[in-house]
Amino acid sequence: MSPFVSDFLNQRGLAAPEIGTIMALATALRLVSGPLAGTLADQRHTWRGLLFFCALSASLAAMLYLPMNGFAALLMVSLIQAAALAPLAPLADAMAVSASYKRGQPFEYGWVRGTGSAAFIAGAIAAGYAAAWMGIGVIVWCNALLLGVAAVAALRLPNIAMSEGTRRGEAGIDGICKLLAIPAFRRLLLVAALILGSHALHDTFAVINWRAAGIGSGTASLLWSESAASEVLVFFVLGPWLLNRLGPSQAAALAAAAGVLRWTVMGFTTQIVPLAVVEPLHGFTFALLHLVGMHLIGTTVPLRLAATAQAVYGTVAVGAGTAVLTFAAGWLYEWMAGAAFWAMALLCLAAIPLTPALTPHDDR
Repeated sequence: MSPFVSDFLNQRGLAAPEIGTIMALATALRLVSGPLAGTLADQRHTWRGLLFFCALSASLAAMLYLPMNGFAALLMVSLIQAAALAPLAPLADAMAVSASYKRGQPFEYGWVRGTGSAAFIAGAIAAGYAAAWMGIGVIVWCNALLLGVAAVAALRLPNIAMSEGTRRGEAGIDGICKLLAIPAFRRLLLVAALILGSHALHDTFAVINWRAAGIGSGTASLLWSESAASEVLVFFVLGPWLLNRLGPSQAAALAAAAGVLRWTVMGFTTQIVPLAVVEPLHGFTFALLHLVGMHLIGTTVPLRLAATAQAVYGTVAVGAGTAVLTFAAGWLYEWMAGAAFWAMALLCLAAIPLTPALTPHDDR
């Protein structure tokens, strides 16, 4: 649904400023509801139950889009669904990471995350064709249906296994303070904010920069698809191998170095061949770093704080960092055009000296 929400709202008669307001407020609400749900799940040990509730609520909220018209009504629906959607990623990641790092490691977390990335690509393509065939409203039905299926599937998931005698109510502000007292986790937030935040300029202005250089929409789509495909490849194959071989510190350094190379080249040129060479580095700058983050959380963070850690990571390192740098990217691109990518390269360069401290220590 996400690639087509703006078009759906536009076809409901909303003006561009109204659409922008809805998208911005929904994003801001996600930064609040995700951590709140994570701490609640850790306090009550209700990861599976809350995942079911949020997926079901998001499914029902999607159906509210259909009868609604006007800015106020569509804003209300968007905020309700945003509040329900935000906890899904940290809760699911917490459960998946905790299960994958059990003794014996029954599965690779990267395979699960890679499946999600591949499904997003397939879903976005399918939604585009479905919308062209049956109208933009079909994306709402698809969104509601898939979220409903996800809610039912969540009931079959194993909850996070806690040792006997583990107390409830250890999350909240105290839990966040305990997380920030873990050196590796604290450093992970900073490294991830720098490297993942450096994608803000690319995600917002890359296509605009390519189009200004005469690159057509079809070619731009292929370049973007390269980065998405490389993400899936790293999650499934290269990422787990590199992480096991290099360890989290060197793998994070590799991701940062790939970011330096990627953004430096994009700052120098808009020629097709160099862009086609560096766009697949997204698999390292995003997917490999994400695997590093999940590995450190899975091996360092106490299980009783698993969902809180995922929510803090997603909010502080990914959400807030990207939001701030997206705002800054607008000014940078206005001032420097494509050369603004060099500033993103400097962010990745600044992350490299911080990576040696990303050493896991099982404190669970």
